[in-house]
Amino acid sequence: MNFRRRVGSAGGGATALPVEPDPVVQLGELEARQLSAVFAPPTWLRNIGRASWLLVGFVLLIVGVIWLLGQTYTIVAPVLVGTVIATVASPVVSRLKRAGLPRAAGALVVLLGLVALAVLIVLLVVGGITSQSDVIAGYAHDAAARLQSWLQDLGIDADGAASVRQNLESSVPAILSTLAKGLASGISGLTSLAFGISFTVFALFFLLKDGPAFRASVDRHLGVPMPIAQTITGNLVRSLRRYFTGVTLVAAFNAVVVGLGALILDVPLAGTIAVVTFVTAYIPFIGAFVAGTFAVVLALGAGGTTTAILMLIVVVLANGLLQNIVSPLAMGAALQLNPLVVLVITISAGSLFGMIGLVLAAPLLSAAMHIARDVTRIRAAALQPATVAHE
Repeated sequence: MNFRRRVGSAGGGATALPVEPDPVVQLGELEARQLSAVFAPPTWLRNIGRASWLLVGFVLLIVGVIWLLGQTYTIVAPVLVGTVIATVASPVVSRLKRAGLPRAAGALVVLLGLVALAVLIVLLVVGGITSQSDVIAGYAHDAAARLQSWLQDLGIDADGAASVRQNLESSVPAILSTLAKGLASGISGLTSLAFGISFTVFALFFLLKDGPAFRASVDRHLGVPMPIAQTITGNLVRSLRRYFTGVTLVAAFNAVVVGLGALILDVPLAGTIAVVTFVTAYIPFIGAFVAGTFAVVLALGAGGTTTAILMLIVVVLANGLLQNIVSPLAMGAALQLNPLVVLVITISAGSLFGMIGLVLAAPLLSAAMHIARDVTRIRAAALQPATVAHE
């Protein structure tokens, strides 16, 4: 028994008194588990905190990647352009190899054909459009004058109508300037434009020649099982190839329909309208709006209201009803995305990466969704036997 000494009165001795032991609280297992979490943060707060740090890390990674791409744009842009072109054109090289032509020779033949096509497009866009810029500006001026008159008839004050007129007059030449520079925007900021073009051609040749070897090397270094790596790279290649092949077919279809419509309606510069329609078709949604505006403005300035309305009907049919028939046949399941998602991701990528972002955002997002779907399916198939055996 424990004792406690108590001091007595003067002259007296100390008296030992018994001390009661401290009470011991007995807790059950459930109560002890509840007590352990008294000062711990709740689960929802821990989850939010963990997710917040993961989001911060992800944002920092994206910012770092964007900064790194900006610093190495001189090299990255030509290689990226060459990779996209090689992905689309590599089946032609494979067919030439099966026909008995060495892969290096087949890559050279395809490269020369692509260079000739690029020169033709540059001559049509840069040479044709820029040489007609004064004529186009004149038609835009006439269209703006008609639009200003309409707005004033509708009751809009003169200052507001004049502002709209000035915006329209400046927007059409701006479209042409952007389009003419857009072909080279992927290599803008280079020390030399000639260096960018030559480096793109150089990278394109070796990507066409050694594409399968490059892909096998990427598969080995992805750090995932080989079937998963092949699924990832295979989906990426197929999505890019189907998308750009389909876009090219749809762009050619739209250019023919709109160009013929302009020719029948006697709209001037029908060939230029067709070229603008073809080139801008590679930018989802935005390109169709730009090309349609360009065609309608020219029709309004040259032929008046009736011609402009008929041209608008042709543009809507080409980019709407008829394209809905041609696009699934040309692209298949290459781009199974909601149009709003495509529009948001396209504008966001364009703001970050310029013309390359505008062109590549939609197919890369589509490839990512296909990869996630296939990897999930493979994982579920691999876990299913273990689940059945456990049951």
